[in-house]
Amino acid sequence: MTALPGPADGAPRPLSWMPPLVHAVVLAGGLYGGLVAAGPADWPRLGGFAACLLLLAALDRAERARHPRRTPVRVALVLLVARLALYAAAAALDPSGVSRALFVLVPLTAYFAFGRRAGVALGVACVAVILAGNSLRVPDWYLRPGTVTDLLMSGLGLVLAVSMASVAVGEQETRLRLEATLGELRDSHAQLTAYAARVAQLSTVRERNRLAREFHDGLGHHLTAIAIQLEKASAFRATDPETAGKAVADARRSANRALDEVRQSVRAMRGEEQPFSLSTALADLVHQEAGGPPAVTLNLSGDEHGYRPEALTALYRAAQEGLTNVRRHAGATRVELSALYGEREARLVVADDGRGFRADSPARRAGFGLRAMHERLALLGGRVEVDAEPGRGTVVTVTVPRTAGIEAAR
Repeated sequence: MTALPGPADGAPRPLSWMPPLVHAVVLAGGLYGGLVAAGPADWPRLGGFAACLLLLAALDRAERARHPRRTPVRVALVLLVARLALYAAAAALDPSGVSRALFVLVPLTAYFAFGRRAGVALGVACVAVILAGNSLRVPDWYLRPGTVTDLLMSGLGLVLAVSMASVAVGEQETRLRLEATLGELRDSHAQLTAYAARVAQLSTVRERNRLAREFHDGLGHHLTAIAIQLEKASAFRATDPETAGKAVADARRSANRALDEVRQSVRAMRGEEQPFSLSTALADLVHQEAGGPPAVTLNLSGDEHGYRPEALTALYRAAQEGLTNVRRHAGATRVELSALYGEREARLVVADDGRGFRADSPARRAGFGLRAMHERLALLGGRVEVDAEPGRGTVVTVTVPRTAGIEAAR
């Protein structure tokens, strides 16, 4: 794997401790060797040697202060040339020969500034320079074990420097990628948390709307029936006690049915919902309306098997809402309730012979009951159609596809 050109922007410099350490070791070793082996006449050379090392230290310090993260390529090139000049000057002034260790920093610095290829190339160039210097200055150097050993150690140091630079840059890039991945994961977690909160909010709103529709369509229907029967009982209490008593009994039955629906809703919330038969429920609903007005008749056609409970329940709630609206507003004498189970869709029709209403009337603009019916059917891919004219009654047609509720059940 090819190393990246150098330390990434925003990342600390790798191995920033190494150049000062090498400078300090070379300075100490050179001064010690010079003071022990050289006389007073060589002290100016030692001073120049020490000045070169101090300049290198100052150069490193200034670079880190000016460019704490990454040095621009042009500036790095100028600094590399300056360092090479100081390395050469230090090596020329150093009587001990320890300054050759400074050249280990050449491929290391080039690797971080210009990339792996530059670091390797300069490392090879340093080996070639050392080899050429030995060839020019030391006759038959290849026959001298000490010189060969120094050359091998210098080459090994350069290889280790390039290897260290490669490992340092690789670790740094891996750390930066991990930090970036962690940042992305944190962002993703924050987004998921926000999405989860949004889904929970939408689920709460949806469940609230569903419960509102259930209460209106179920309890609302029965409470309307109870109110009508109690009004009837109050009206006939003095003149026709038998009719008043029957109305009270019907109101009691409606109250019991309302209680049964509440219990059924609770069982459904607990996942204990019983199988639902629309035909049976419609027959029971018509039976509740017996002894009207209005007189309600029921027509059933087809087989409801194959339809999901959600679709059948929506049709039943539509029947309840339709009959409730007839009792409240239509003034009808007859209501025909029809359910047709087809191969592709089921259709429920509530037709009355009441007073009807105009297209621009408030009833046409849909109160909560019709609005809830539209919402319920829209969720199932169904539709609600209302056909009404003044003096000609009202026909409410509710259609739901056979596939309604299948996706929700998966």
